[in-house]
Amino acid sequence: MKRARTCLLLTSLALAPAAFADDGASREQLVIAHRGASGYLPEHSLEAKVMAYMMGADYIEQDVVLTRDDVAVVLHDTYLDAVTDVASRFPGRAREDGRHYAVDFTLDELRTLSMHERVNPRNGTARYRGRFPAEHAMFRIHTLDEELALLRALDGAFGRETGIYVELKDPAWHRLADKDIAAVVLDVLARHGYRDGGDRVFLQSFDDTVLRRLGGDGGTGIALVQLVGDDRWWPNSTVDYARMRTAAGLSDIAGYADAVGLWLGHLLADSAGNAPTGAPRLIRDARAAGLAVHVYTLRRDALPEGFASFDELLEWVYDELAVDGAFTDFPDLARQYLDTR
Repeated sequence: MKRARTCLLLTSLALAPAAFADDGASREQLVIAHRGASGYLPEHSLEAKVMAYMMGADYIEQDVVLTRDDVAVVLHDTYLDAVTDVASRFPGRAREDGRHYAVDFTLDELRTLSMHERVNPRNGTARYRGRFPAEHAMFRIHTLDEELALLRALDGAFGRETGIYVELKDPAWHRLADKDIAAVVLDVLARHGYRDGGDRVFLQSFDDTVLRRLGGDGGTGIALVQLVGDDRWWPNSTVDYARMRTAAGLSDIAGYADAVGLWLGHLLADSAGNAPTGAPRLIRDARAAGLAVHVYTLRRDALPEGFASFDELLEWVYDELAVDGAFTDFPDLARQYLDTR
């Protein structure tokens, strides 16, 4: 059955109509800064988070992994090679697959690394050309605790309440390392006052096992988001994402989560023609299950086929699909679109 705390969540975050109504104009629609203002500054740098804050993002995302000494740090990958100089700093510390994993390093060791724009570790090519130059590696890894303290301080200085959107990265992989990432993250959140559905916080994961545990009795009151991926991304995963995208699967998700994070690619595939129109079945089924709908990821420099401009993509996602929130690397453009339409 749907978790009882959903009503509290939806009322307190002004999302009440968002999960249940079809009229997008009647509700707040969220701008979620994907890894901060990552279209302008390296992802998950504190500088990118401050920029996203000043751009007026409603929520700012924190992907979290654990260090060897059980500290929650803000990184998108469990490994370090795509965004740091770890290979040159710690030669001989890679695993058999050639990667250096955060869980194999202490926080003090990670603090010695320089962080840069995302690149292909094999050849150093920037993932998104035209963004912040990767050779300017002037940034540092930071902890979840440090980021939340920064955002709380900014809220105090500017009289705002910006939400946080935390992702538990690969809980199953952490369990193999004998680490409970959910327990560590929940402890950090609680110390900063994030405890239930009345707080401006979402906790997301692609792992349904950890979310089912957190959404059950004795779990957490924090709003949970089931990220829906694609079975092709992780062939060895035990998660059945194909079923999650069915009406039955979404109804099941509603039993332990409050919202669903849908990949833009699935929504495009579910729409007809080169210029998608209307609400795809996936969104209709999610709403019928009582789930808020968040979409990832909108990028100005990686437009899907069929869209001539970023504004055209924003219009489709926010107006035609009427989603409750969207992740974007360019929170300033999404904020401007919503504020001026």
